[in-house]
Amino acid sequence: MPADLRPLPVNVVRPQDPSPAQIARAADVLATARRPIVLAGHGASRARASQALIRFSERLGLPVATTFNGKGVFPDDHRHALGAVGFMRHDYVNFGFDEADVLISVGYELQEFDPVKINPHRDKKIIHIHQFPAEVDDHYPVAVGIQGDVSRSLHALADAVHRRFEINGTGEKIRRMVREELEQGRTEDGFPLSPRRIVADVRAAMGREDIVLADTGAVKMWMARMYPTYEPNTMLVSNGLSSMGFSVPGALAGKLAFPRRRVLAATGDGAFLMNSQELETAVRERIPFVVLVWEDGAYGLIEWKMDLELGRDSNVRFGNPDFVKYAESFGARGYRITHADELLPTLRKALADDVVSVIAVPVDYSANLELTDKLGDLTGPF
Repeated sequence: MPADLRPLPVNVVRPQDPSPAQIARAADVLATARRPIVLAGHGASRARASQALIRFSERLGLPVATTFNGKGVFPDDHRHALGAVGFMRHDYVNFGFDEADVLISVGYELQEFDPVKINPHRDKKIIHIHQFPAEVDDHYPVAVGIQGDVSRSLHALADAVHRRFEINGTGEKIRRMVREELEQGRTEDGFPLSPRRIVADVRAAMGREDIVLADTGAVKMWMARMYPTYEPNTMLVSNGLSSMGFSVPGALAGKLAFPRRRVLAATGDGAFLMNSQELETAVRERIPFVVLVWEDGAYGLIEWKMDLELGRDSNVRFGNPDFVKYAESFGARGYRITHADELLPTLRKALADDVVSVIAVPVDYSANLELTDKLGDLTGPF
């Protein structure tokens, strides 16, 4: 018989498809938002959602920051890019979060870094997009959770939001400050080398799709903050448990997974010595990559944190072998940098030779406290 009834909408999470009701709730949050910001984590890379994320940002006019683990999922040369967040102090990119009232986290997981760094006052509405439910804490209270395929969720939410936000000048100022640090590094010729010079030369030597692994330590802080990335999984770091020594065995895996890409493990001397025996595996199995050892004879990040928190450090220094002879003892090639201008040509030669190589570069970590002092003096909004 005739009836005016309609079937009730099915509102359960299907595999891969986001819930329409959750999409609508998230769209309502964005309808009244003043200044939303996107945070992309490593889950977005694993879900291969880079193109969907770019479309989402461009469609809605939203700035995008990444976690250290998420570097590359949104290209750093995009005009909406803010860079990577996760440094132990209030960095340039944090000013973008200071201004935001809504946080759209895409593939972010709690172990990547403490959300207190981006939501210290617990005042931001959080839209969480991932393939599984969010873990929450006091500084990550999720207002709307969208569970499903990350790309489909981003497309659905972009189509449901009927407004476009205006990109303000903060993002460009953040990008400019990072660029200025990198430019400063290119011209620094002191010895031992400044961390900025090492990062600048690594970027100049590596291609857009080549893979860099930044081991845990001070090296990670400098690389994650400053090294521009343009493709997913082209810079790999260990956050969460922050396992020291992962970069050398990780480089083995990276080269096996992408044999046509050049692979470089950037590691401190302490982290390198934890798993350096894997050079033998690489030589024996003919798996070529370059290890760049930032040599300071100390656990540099522990020293940095001690100096920041205690005003002094203790029991962080150790002796090193001759890294050139050490590499050669495994059948690898070894290089020692003795002047700042030697690093870039040595990197290019080692990468072109396509064999297992170790480059020892002395690093001057006096720049560590200079950086944190500079960041401590910054005020915002920009």
